[in-house]
Amino acid sequence: MFQDKYVFTQLVSFLNRSKFNRIAAKYDGDKYVKHFTYWNQLLALMFGQLSCRESLRDLVVALDAHRLKCYHLGMGKNVSKSSLARANQDRDYHIFEEYAYYLVGEARQKCATDIFKLGGNVYAFDSTVIDLCLAVFWGAKFHKKKGGIKIHTLYDVETQIPAFFYNTETVN
Repeated sequence: MFQDKYVFTQLVSFLNRSKFNRIAAKYDGDKYVKHFTYWNQLLALMFGQLSCRESLRDLVVALDAHRLKCYHLGMGKNVSKSSLARANQDRDYHIFEEYAYYLVGEARQKCATDIFKLGGNVYAFDSTVIDLCLAVFWGAKFHKKKGGIKIHTLYDVETQIPAFFYNTETVN
């Protein structure tokens, strides 16, 4: 019988769950939720990202294959495709956005070194277009047959971590 923690559980242990819960409480995130909380949604999506899943169906099939381990992975009960899709569609993204900025701030603080010795931060700014398929992302129209969004990134050169990022629609 397996006695150690799973790798995914070890990775999740680095996340500050109390900070996430405070952010979720600030937005009344889990107010009427019984089983599939914001934290469970975050872990399910992280599992999908880390295991290179290409769709919700692919992610749910992978989680279903590990149904008996979901509790030990920190995700609670098994996740259905409909509940995950409904959560992704209806829930407030600001909770995840604020937590992402918190994690970026923590990473920047831990990676800070004084390589330029300027007494301040050195930033690089970049704006790039990410092409998207119009059949899937119909709201991101770029040209007649092409879709895309523009991402603006303020990159901290010293820590090599983005300090700010913002998505906008592309302009013809």
